[in-house]
Amino acid sequence: MLLFYYLLVCLILWLGIAIYLGVNLRKIQFLRSQELSAESPAVAIIIAVRNEEENVGQALKSVCELNYSNYQVIVVNDRSTDGTAEILKQLTAQYPHLEIQEVETLPHLWLGKNHALFKGSTNRKEEWLLFTDADVVFDPGTLNRAMKYCLTNKLDHLTILPDVHSRSTILNSVLATFKLMLCIRLQPWAAKNPRSDASIGVGAFNLLRRTAYETAGTHAAIKNRPDDDLMLGALLKRCRFRQDVLYGDDQIKLEWYPGIREFVDGLMKNTFAVSNYNVTMALSGGTAVIFFFSLPVPAGLLSGSSVNVLLALCLLAIQCLLFLVIPGRRRWWDFLMIPFAGMLMSYIIFKSTFLTLQKNGIHWRGTFFSLDDLRKND
Repeated sequence: MLLFYYLLVCLILWLGIAIYLGVNLRKIQFLRSQELSAESPAVAIIIAVRNEEENVGQALKSVCELNYSNYQVIVVNDRSTDGTAEILKQLTAQYPHLEIQEVETLPHLWLGKNHALFKGSTNRKEEWLLFTDADVVFDPGTLNRAMKYCLTNKLDHLTILPDVHSRSTILNSVLATFKLMLCIRLQPWAAKNPRSDASIGVGAFNLLRRTAYETAGTHAAIKNRPDDDLMLGALLKRCRFRQDVLYGDDQIKLEWYPGIREFVDGLMKNTFAVSNYNVTMALSGGTAVIFFFSLPVPAGLLSGSSVNVLLALCLLAIQCLLFLVIPGRRRWWDFLMIPFAGMLMSYIIFKSTFLTLQKNGIHWRGTFFSLDDLRKND
């Protein structure tokens, strides 16, 4: 009987979430549907790179070949030890609007990427700054359409949700559930509402007015946050700057991780930060994911009770419909991976918390940051 009530509660919650997301996610517009801008305010595109020889060539070429008449690309090479520097040198000979800056040492309490983005933005005179990553591939019209949307809507900050994919079929299905979890937590459609606390920031595309960035405190205010993109969005929202979000889809693409192992290892260093290094919050979140995403359907189907099996099948149907109606590219069977994806995310949350506490800090691109130092920005 207890299982019956558990499944019934999950069914009601999933139905509510499905309606909630199905309605609200459609409030976000697509970048590709935006008009091209007749105006071209000056933009500085700032990219931090460290040991990116595998992706930086293709990504930077797409940035340097944007159909926008008034922009400069500033790439900050953060102590790379592979062939990144040579690739950058070759690209500067091809693209005169590409500028390379070098970081030799990392200041105390700064994460490398945050410091590199801050360094690249220092003393810039452009009206707009675009922070992006070294593995993001842009459609030529991306910046032009994004600028038109910003100017038309009088925004201070625009972020774009990229088309995130992997060469791994399994990871692509996991990412579908991961995006669902992020949407439930972040409520990106509400970022533009000044009365909402919701905010949004994505490392692949954060376009913002330079004056807003400086007023909010720059990356110096979040210098040791591993989740710097989310925190930048939150920082701007707290300062009451106008922000919004668009779907990038075929306009902005990146392969986040090539497989499950890399996905797990990559999130291990910053997942605890999302809970503000609060153990109770992290453990509660991981447990909630298990009970809401992972257990209901398998428990119902394996219960041996026809009523519980029926509830589990109804829950599966709701999840299937949700994955069909919300925007984005996915496979029809991705909803079947929800239990596995939930267990994987819970594992990441629990292990990230455990390892950070065990080591009393994190290793981030060759540098150790103590937990006490990481908490100094809280």
